[in-house]
Amino acid sequence: MPTVLLLGAGSDMAIALARKYASEKYDVQLAGRNTKALEPLMQDLQVRYGVNASVHAFDATDYNSHASFFHSLPVIPDTTICVFGYLGDQATAQQNWQEAAQIIHTNYTGAVSILNIAAETYEKAGKGTIIGISSVAGERGRQSNYIYGSAKAGFTAYLSGLRNRMAKSNVHVMSVLPGFVNTQMTQHLKLPPLLTAQPEDVANAIRKADKGRKNVLYVKWQWKFIMLIIKTIPEAIFKKLSL
Repeated sequence: MPTVLLLGAGSDMAIALARKYASEKYDVQLAGRNTKALEPLMQDLQVRYGVNASVHAFDATDYNSHASFFHSLPVIPDTTICVFGYLGDQATAQQNWQEAAQIIHTNYTGAVSILNIAAETYEKAGKGTIIGISSVAGERGRQSNYIYGSAKAGFTAYLSGLRNRMAKSNVHVMSVLPGFVNTQMTQHLKLPPLLTAQPEDVANAIRKADKGRKNVLYVKWQWKFIMLIIKTIPEAIFKKLSL
Protein backbone atom coordinates (compact mmCIF):
# COMPACT_ATOMS: atom_id res chain seq x y z
CA MET A 1 0.00 0.00 0.00
CA PRO A 2 1.14 3.59 -0.56
CA THR A 3 1.77 5.67 2.56
CA VAL A 4 0.94 9.28 3.42
CA LEU A 5 2.57 11.29 6.22
CA LEU A 6 0.48 14.03 7.81
CA LEU A 7 2.54 16.63 9.65
CA GLY A 8 0.30 18.33 12.19
CA ALA A 9 -2.17 15.47 12.23
CA GLY A 10 -4.34 16.83 15.04
CA SER A 11 -5.88 19.65 13.00
CA ASP A 12 -9.36 19.44 11.48
CA MET A 13 -7.96 19.52 7.95
CA ALA A 14 -5.45 16.78 8.75
CA ILE A 15 -8.15 14.55 10.22
CA ALA A 16 -10.23 14.96 7.07
CA LEU A 17 -7.15 14.24 4.94
CA ALA A 18 -6.34 11.13 6.98
CA ARG A 19 -9.82 9.76 6.38
CA LYS A 20 -9.77 10.64 2.68
CA TYR A 21 -6.43 8.98 1.99
CA ALA A 22 -7.28 5.97 4.17
CA SER A 23 -10.55 5.53 2.25
CA GLU A 24 -8.37 5.12 -0.86
CA LYS A 25 -6.25 2.49 0.89
CA TYR A 26 -3.28 4.59 1.89
CA ASP A 27 -1.47 3.66 5.07
CA VAL A 28 -1.41 6.77 7.24
CA GLN A 29 1.35 8.15 9.46
CA LEU A 30 -0.05 10.65 11.95
CA ALA A 31 2.57 13.07 13.25
CA GLY A 32 2.00 15.69 15.93
CA ARG A 33 2.96 16.96 19.36
CA ASN A 34 0.08 15.36 21.25
CA THR A 35 0.44 11.70 20.31
CA LYS A 36 -2.08 10.59 22.92
CA ALA A 37 -4.78 12.67 21.25
CA LEU A 38 -4.00 11.06 17.88
CA GLU A 39 -4.51 7.48 19.06
CA PRO A 40 -8.34 7.43 18.66
CA LEU A 41 -7.97 8.61 15.05
CA MET A 42 -5.32 5.94 14.42
CA GLN A 43 -7.63 3.24 15.76
CA ASP A 44 -10.59 4.56 13.77
CA LEU A 45 -8.60 4.49 10.53
CA GLN A 46 -7.48 0.94 11.18
CA VAL A 47 -10.97 -0.35 11.97
CA ARG A 48 -12.96 1.71 9.47
CA TYR A 49 -10.67 1.40 6.45
CA GLY A 50 -8.50 -1.63 7.20
CA VAL A 51 -5.25 0.30 6.68
CA ASN A 52 -2.09 0.47 8.72
CA ALA A 53 -2.12 3.71 10.73
CA SER A 54 0.59 4.83 13.14
CA VAL A 55 1.29 7.74 15.48
CA HIS A 56 4.60 9.61 15.68
CA ALA A 57 5.83 12.45 17.91
CA PHE A 58 6.63 15.56 15.91
CA ASP A 59 7.19 19.19 16.90
CA ALA A 60 7.38 21.70 14.04
CA THR A 61 9.68 24.04 15.96
CA ASP A 62 12.07 21.40 17.31
CA TYR A 63 14.24 21.61 14.21
CA ASN A 64 17.08 19.48 15.55
CA SER A 65 14.73 16.50 15.83
CA HIS A 66 13.39 16.65 12.28
CA ALA A 67 16.01 14.52 10.54
CA SER A 68 15.84 11.73 13.10
CA PHE A 69 12.03 11.91 13.08
CA PHE A 70 11.75 11.49 9.32
CA HIS A 71 14.41 8.83 8.91
CA SER A 72 13.08 6.77 11.83
CA LEU A 73 9.62 6.38 10.28
CA PRO A 74 8.84 2.69 9.76
CA VAL A 75 8.26 3.36 6.06
CA ILE A 76 9.37 6.37 4.03
CA PRO A 77 6.03 7.90 2.98
CA ASP A 78 5.15 8.23 -0.70
CA THR A 79 3.39 11.52 0.07
CA THR A 80 4.24 14.08 2.75
CA ILE A 81 1.60 16.68 3.58
CA CYS A 82 2.51 19.69 5.71
CA VAL A 83 -0.72 20.68 7.45
CA PHE A 84 0.45 22.37 10.62
CA GLY A 85 0.06 26.10 11.12
CA TYR A 86 -0.54 28.78 13.71
CA LEU A 87 -2.80 31.75 13.01
CA GLY A 88 -1.89 33.62 16.18
CA ASP A 89 -3.07 37.12 17.02
CA GLN A 90 -1.87 40.05 14.92
CA ALA A 91 -2.40 42.71 17.58
CA THR A 92 -0.50 40.69 20.17
CA ALA A 93 2.28 39.87 17.70
CA GLN A 94 2.82 43.56 17.00
CA GLN A 95 3.70 44.11 20.65
CA ASN A 96 5.02 40.74 21.74
CA TRP A 97 7.94 39.15 19.89
CA GLN A 98 7.23 35.70 21.35
CA GLU A 99 3.83 35.67 19.63
CA ALA A 100 5.33 36.98 16.38
CA ALA A 101 8.12 34.40 16.52
CA GLN A 102 5.66 31.56 17.10
CA ILE A 103 3.65 32.63 14.05
CA ILE A 104 6.75 32.93 11.87
CA HIS A 105 8.55 29.80 13.03
CA THR A 106 5.50 27.53 12.99
CA ASN A 107 4.23 28.60 9.57
CA TYR A 108 7.57 29.04 7.81
CA THR A 109 10.76 27.94 9.55
CA GLY A 110 9.39 24.63 10.83
CA ALA A 111 7.81 23.81 7.49
CA VAL A 112 11.02 24.51 5.57
CA SER A 113 13.07 22.47 8.05
CA ILE A 114 11.04 19.27 7.73
CA LEU A 115 10.26 19.56 4.02
CA ASN A 116 13.93 20.07 3.16
CA ILE A 117 14.54 16.64 4.67
CA ALA A 118 11.63 15.02 2.84
CA ALA A 119 12.70 16.66 -0.43
CA GLU A 120 16.29 15.41 -0.12
CA THR A 121 15.02 11.87 0.46
CA TYR A 122 12.58 11.99 -2.45
CA GLU A 123 15.16 13.54 -4.79
CA LYS A 124 17.56 10.66 -4.16
CA ALA A 125 14.74 8.13 -4.71
CA GLY A 126 13.54 9.86 -7.89
CA LYS A 127 9.93 9.84 -6.71
CA GLY A 128 7.57 11.24 -4.09
CA THR A 129 5.00 13.95 -3.50
CA ILE A 130 5.13 16.97 -1.19
CA ILE A 131 1.98 18.96 -0.44
CA GLY A 132 2.14 22.18 1.54
CA ILE A 133 -0.89 23.95 2.98
CA SER A 134 -0.14 27.64 2.59
CA SER A 135 -2.69 30.49 2.58
CA VAL A 136 -4.20 33.21 0.41
CA ALA A 137 -3.09 35.51 3.24
CA GLY A 138 0.38 35.28 1.72
CA GLU A 139 -0.73 36.73 -1.61
CA ARG A 140 -0.55 40.34 -0.35
CA GLY A 141 0.18 41.82 3.06
CA ARG A 142 -2.84 43.27 4.85
CA GLN A 143 -2.89 45.16 8.13
CA SER A 144 -5.23 42.63 9.76
CA ASN A 145 -2.80 39.69 9.56
CA TYR A 146 0.47 40.68 7.90
CA ILE A 147 2.72 38.72 10.27
CA TYR A 148 0.86 35.48 9.56
CA GLY A 149 0.55 36.50 5.91
CA SER A 150 4.27 37.21 5.57
CA ALA A 151 5.13 33.76 6.95
CA LYS A 152 2.71 32.13 4.52
CA ALA A 153 4.08 34.28 1.66
CA GLY A 154 7.50 32.89 2.44
CA PHE A 155 6.13 29.35 2.54
CA THR A 156 4.37 29.81 -0.81
CA ALA A 157 7.60 31.08 -2.38
CA TYR A 158 9.50 28.16 -0.83
CA LEU A 159 7.09 25.63 -2.32
CA SER A 160 7.32 27.31 -5.72
CA GLY A 161 11.11 27.14 -5.70
CA LEU A 162 11.09 23.58 -4.40
CA ARG A 163 8.69 22.57 -7.19
CA ASN A 164 11.04 24.15 -9.73
CA ARG A 165 14.00 22.28 -8.28
CA MET A 166 12.32 18.88 -7.88
CA ALA A 167 10.56 18.68 -11.25
CA LYS A 168 13.59 17.12 -12.94
CA SER A 169 13.72 14.42 -10.25
CA ASN A 170 10.12 13.22 -10.79
CA VAL A 171 9.13 14.64 -7.38
CA HIS A 172 5.87 16.55 -7.39
CA VAL A 173 5.33 19.58 -5.14
CA MET A 174 1.86 21.10 -4.74
CA SER A 175 0.94 24.39 -3.07
CA VAL A 176 -2.52 24.56 -1.49
CA LEU A 177 -4.24 27.88 -0.76
CA PRO A 178 -7.51 26.97 0.94
CA GLY A 179 -8.94 30.42 1.74
CA PHE A 180 -11.29 30.42 4.73
CA VAL A 181 -11.82 27.00 6.30
CA ASN A 182 -14.26 26.25 9.11
CA THR A 183 -11.87 24.79 11.71
CA GLN A 184 -11.01 25.18 15.38
CA MET A 185 -8.28 27.64 14.35
CA THR A 186 -10.86 30.00 12.82
CA GLN A 187 -13.84 29.39 15.10
CA HIS A 188 -13.47 32.83 16.70
CA LEU A 189 -13.79 34.54 13.30
CA LYS A 190 -16.97 35.48 11.46
CA LEU A 191 -16.42 33.87 8.06
CA PRO A 192 -18.47 34.46 4.86
CA PRO A 193 -20.27 31.18 4.06
CA LEU A 194 -19.78 31.43 0.30
CA LEU A 195 -16.02 31.71 0.64
CA THR A 196 -15.61 29.21 3.49
CA ALA A 197 -14.75 25.55 2.90
CA GLN A 198 -15.29 22.65 5.26
CA PRO A 199 -12.29 20.44 6.15
CA GLU A 200 -13.78 17.62 4.08
CA ASP A 201 -13.98 19.96 1.06
CA VAL A 202 -10.29 20.72 1.45
CA ALA A 203 -9.38 17.03 1.76
CA ASN A 204 -11.41 16.06 -1.32
CA ALA A 205 -9.94 18.89 -3.37
CA ILE A 206 -6.38 18.06 -2.32
CA ARG A 207 -6.74 14.38 -3.15
CA LYS A 208 -8.23 15.15 -6.56
CA ALA A 209 -5.48 17.67 -7.31
CA ASP A 210 -2.84 15.23 -6.04
CA LYS A 211 -4.03 12.61 -8.53
CA GLY A 212 -3.86 15.19 -11.32
CA ARG A 213 -0.41 16.42 -10.19
CA LYS A 214 -1.72 19.96 -9.98
CA ASN A 215 0.86 22.60 -9.06
CA VAL A 216 -1.24 25.20 -7.25
CA LEU A 217 -4.66 24.55 -5.74
CA TYR A 218 -7.21 27.15 -4.68
CA VAL A 219 -9.78 25.04 -2.85
CA LYS A 220 -12.58 27.51 -3.63
CA TRP A 221 -12.11 28.83 -7.18
CA GLN A 222 -13.42 32.27 -6.19
CA TRP A 223 -10.26 32.94 -4.17
CA LYS A 224 -8.07 32.87 -7.28
CA PHE A 225 -9.95 35.82 -8.73
CA ILE A 226 -10.40 37.65 -5.42
CA MET A 227 -6.67 37.57 -4.81
CA LEU A 228 -5.95 38.57 -8.41
CA ILE A 229 -8.05 41.70 -7.85
CA ILE A 230 -6.43 42.43 -4.48
CA LYS A 231 -2.94 42.04 -5.95
CA THR A 232 -3.68 44.48 -8.78
CA ILE A 233 -4.93 47.35 -6.58
CA PRO A 234 -2.35 50.16 -6.84
CA GLU A 235 -0.31 50.59 -3.67
CA ALA A 236 -1.31 54.24 -3.32
CA ILE A 237 -4.94 53.10 -2.99
CA PHE A 238 -4.30 49.81 -1.21
CA LYS A 239 -2.48 51.39 1.74
CA LYS A 240 -5.58 53.47 2.53
CA LEU A 241 -7.89 50.46 2.68
CA SER A 242 -8.84 48.70 5.92
CA LEU A 243 -8.21 45.07 5.03
